[in-house]
Parts: sequence; structure tokens; C-alpha cells
Amino acid sequence: MEYLSTEKILIIDLASSAVEEEELEESLVSEKIGGIGITKYLYEKFENDDPIVIGCGLLTGTTYPASASGVITAKSPATGKLAHCPITYKVGVEIKFSGFDYIVIKGSAATPSYLWIHDGVADICDAADIWGKDVWESTEFLRELVGDDLLQTIMIGPAGEKQSDYAQVCYNHWNSPDRFGFGKAFGTKNLKGVAFRGMGLIECADVEDYVSRSLEILKEVKANDFLSKQGIAELASAIGEENLTDWLAPITHRHSADYFTPYATITALFMDEDPKIVEETKVAEPGILTSDIYALIALKKAGFSAEDAGRLLRETAKYGIDPLAVVELSGKTSLDDCTAAFDGLSGSLALKGKGIFSSWCPARPIFNDFGLSGDDAEAIAWWERRQAVAGIFGIQPLFALMCPELSEENMLELASLGTEIDLDQDLLDAVVAYVCD
Repeated sequence: MEYLSTEKILIIDLASSAVEEEELEESLVSEKIGGIGITKYLYEKFENDDPIVIGCGLLTGTTYPASASGVITAKSPATGKLAHCPITYKVGVEIKFSGFDYIVIKGSAATPSYLWIHDGVADICDAADIWGKDVWESTEFLRELVGDDLLQTIMIGPAGEKQSDYAQVCYNHWNSPDRFGFGKAFGTKNLKGVAFRGMGLIECADVEDYVSRSLEILKEVKANDFLSKQGIAELASAIGEENLTDWLAPITHRHSADYFTPYATITALFMDEDPKIVEETKVAEPGILTSDIYALIALKKAGFSAEDAGRLLRETAKYGIDPLAVVELSGKTSLDDCTAAFDGLSGSLALKGKGIFSSWCPARPIFNDFGLSGDDAEAIAWWERRQAVAGIFGIQPLFALMCPELSEENMLELASLGTEIDLDQDLLDAVVAYVCD
């Protein structure tokens, strides 16, 4: 498949150390489009090997607004069912730039290992130097090893190594949308993580029309009043949850966005440095980046100060454990008690809908109502479809809940412009039904 693609599927067998490549056939794109349509297909193809499948949306890394995301598809240790976790921050686009659209990881390594995927090359590497280290230490070790601060990682910490049911995969240094225990899935395979770096280019069938149409859609998106807002506290307010703005204000440093995403969904909290600092801080670990709305809401309701909430988020990111699970399942209300409870959690978190999409993402529209009536069942059905479509095309999943201007119609239009494949609404309906089954 020549366009919007690397044309490669990587298949890694950790048990045998075999690394193989398959061509991404145009016929598969014509049938499953991309993203979670194809990661689910690949999971089912290799299901007997209990695979973890990592992939990109068809539009990921392009000029379509918010085309920032990838996806991890695997059986959830938390639910025992197939689930899909969005890959956010800058990690999703780096996967495609590193030379592969899809990565199938099967089998278990005999000894701790990590994957180093760069410029169309994939290596299975000995993780002895980082096994036992936390997420931050591991990511920094690999960046120093290759001499590149832009290396992107999907990494587990001690929680994943110990195979905790609440272990998260983390992205670079930060907590992820993983509510499924995928950190445990990595740990059972003796897989510390995956590091990505690449300078790949994405070819487009009709570059001029693709870019022109993308910019037209972006202009429509920017007409939204909510784009005058930014940050995680505004998202909490928009969905009617506890107001975080005043609580977080004293430690809020800045807000940032995923690749080509017009709204800054990520907030940087500084606990150990002046949050008003403009120049680069000299403090080694001044704070945390977070996009976890519900973890912050739970911490505030539990009586945490904003500073201690930020410190707990930092500790959960290092340990590689779901912060919402820590707060809700431990029953603890102090930083030290919550940290001490990391290895003793029990119980389960409620997942929304069919439990196949991450409840990190609000199950309702944000800022715009999308014409919904307010019925809960209608909202859940809409949310599951919207998350499926975002995952197929690679759209940042929070931003997908904000913008009616990012329509199924224009996603299909851009996908067809970019690939020269006729992708229509009937096909998308069929792929959404397949993903949500």
C-alpha cells in the first residue's frame, strides 16, 4: 500500500527472537481501512500466540487535524477481553515515522528484553540494564544510549515487571490512557518496552489537494469558541465534573498538545519549581505532565492538595501503575499511604460501555453537544462509535469528542485522497461494527 503508509507490518516472536516483515497489502486497507480495524485483524490472525499489536491510524502523522494517535490492541489482563488503548503524546506519530504501520509482538522472551525500532530496522535487545528501573530511569537510559532525546518509548515500570493487574504501559515518562492492565501484558512477556525513532516520510497520492483540504478543515475547526481554552481543568469543567481550575492554578506551569492537535489536552504541573518560570528549570524533576482527567478528579475528591496530587501522579508514572486505580482501590488519602499501597491493590475499576475503549476518555461530548439528546445509552453508543472512528484514522481521542468538524465524511474523503483507494461510508460502517463487536 504505497500511500499514507510505510507498507510494512513487523512481526516479532520474542520466544524465538525471530523478526519478520510482511507487506501491508492494499486489499487489507480496502477491507479494514487502518488503525484498530487492522490491529484487531492482526490480533485475531495471531490469537493463539497471545499477541500485543501496536499500530497507527490511516491518517496518523499527516496534515489532517489531530492525526496524532496510535493504538495498542491486546487482551486486557483486567477484563480478559480484547481492548484498545490509544497511544498519545508524540509517540503515535513516531511509530509510523520509525518505519512500520503495525507491530505484532508474540511469544515471551526467555530473559528481560526491549524492542528498538528505528528507520525501518527492528532489534530485540537485552533489557538487563533497565529491568528493575522505573519508567523515567529506563527512558532516560535508552535516550542516552542512542544519543537522542527525541526517542519515544512505550515502557513499563516495576508494576509491570511484578505483573500487577493495575500496571500501565507509560509513554515516555508519563501515565497513559491504559485502564486495561497492559503493563502486566508486557511484563508477562518479559518485555520492558519499545523504543521508537525515525525520520520516515509519508507519501500521499494527491499532496496538493490533501494539504489544501486539510487546511480547510482546520480553519473550520478553529472557528470553535472552545479553542480559546486550554488544559485539563477546562476539560473537567466542560463535562460537568468537579472544577479543577482553582485547585490546580497554583501549580500549573503550561499546557501542551499532541501532534497537530489544536487543543492542548496536556497540563504540566510543577510541584518542585516555580510554576511561573519561563526559562529552562535547573530542577531535575520539577513536576509532571498529565492528561488523566479522572485521576485528578479522584485525587481532589479524596482530599489531596494539588501539590500532593501532582507528586502521586509522578510516583505512579515512575512505577508504571494506573493512578485512578491507586486512589479508588486503595482507599488511602495521603501521598505516603497511597505510594505504600502500590503493590497491594485489589478490586476492579468500572469500564464504560462494552469495555473495549479506555474510560480515561470521557464517554460524552466535550464542549459541543454533537446533536445528542442527553440520553445516557445514546451517549455511550455515540462515544463507542466516535472512539472506534478515531482509532481507525488515528485521531487524538479527546479531541475527537470536541469537534463535529472532524466528520466521518471528511476523514473518508482525506483517506481516499491520500491513498487513491475508494473508501466509503458503507465500508466504515462495516469496520466500526467489526471493531465494536
